[in-house]
Parts: sequence; structure tokens; C-alpha cells
Amino acid sequence: MTQRVTVSLDDDSKTSLERLSTETGNGQSEVIRRALAFYAANFGAAKVQPSDNLEQYYQMLSSGEHILLDVDFLHAFLEHVYDRDGPDPSFVEAADRVSDYHACEYAERFDDIGDVLEWLSFCGFLAVRHEDDGVYHVVFPSEPVRWFMSRFIERSTAELPTDIRIEPGVSKAIITERPAADTV
Repeated sequence: MTQRVTVSLDDDSKTSLERLSTETGNGQSEVIRRALAFYAANFGAAKVQPSDNLEQYYQMLSSGEHILLDVDFLHAFLEHVYDRDGPDPSFVEAADRVSDYHACEYAERFDDIGDVLEWLSFCGFLAVRHEDDGVYHVVFPSEPVRWFMSRFIERSTAELPTDIRIEPGVSKAIITERPAADTV
């Protein structure tokens, strides 16, 4: 059963309705029905301020530099290049080039390893717990991810004004950061 409703539109709403109708090839009634269904399905998100995480995700994705990737794909990729003999050397070379590029970027963007680990945690590669005195307990989803991300962390933080030591476990690592002047 169809019900008629009269709606008053301001100029912006009228322009949006006309544009959406033209772009979708649907009549104005269909556009309004779909808009209402979308609003109803997303009402919770629409009525609150976006979270900081949502804003960061938006910034990452809108630049085209990052993508969302199911964690199972990451595991599949790493299983393909990482076997009992270790990682494929051509993969290591390519990953190191990416890590070295990020070292330049991270030197400008981050002040310490804690900031980098927080960023990588946000990206979903690991979980991190900060202890006192520059010690971080890092948990990875698997041993190959631990290997891959530990290598990335070590290389991508080379330009930071600190030195790090990574003590690997099976799928965990303890990362200790010290100012570069403290190392011998």
C-alpha cells in the first residue's frame, strides 16, 4: 500500500533530490524512499558525532593510499610467502622498500615508537600495551604477522630519534625504546 506525504524542501534539499534523481535514474519518490530507508538503517551513526577513529579511517581511505583488508587476506598473503624455511627473499626485498619509504614519512609524523605502535594498532596489525620506561608489550595475530610487522617496525622507525630493541616471542614481542643517545 502506498501513502502520499507532502514534504517541504529548502533549496539545498531540492537541489540534492534533483541531483540524486538524475544520477540514479530513479524518480523523486524512489529517491526519497531509499533515503529514508538508509537514514533509518543508519540512524544511530547519523545522530552522534563521528568518533576520532571514524575520522581517522575516513582520512586514510579517502586519500586512496590505504584500503580496508580482511585480516584473513593478510594471513593468506603471509602464508604464501612465509614457510618453514622463512620468508620468500623477493617478498622481503619488496617489504623492506615499503618499510624504508615509511621511515621517511614516520620521521616527520611520529615522535616515538609509542606513537607508531598506536597507529599500527589503529590499523589493526597488532594490539599494544604500554608499560613504564619505554617498554611495550605487543600482540600479533600470528607468528608470520609478528615477523612481518616486527621487521616493518624496526625499519620504519630507523629515522626516529630513538633506538628500539625487539624481543620476539611466537606471536608477541616486547619492544623497548631508548633515546638514541642512551645506546652504546
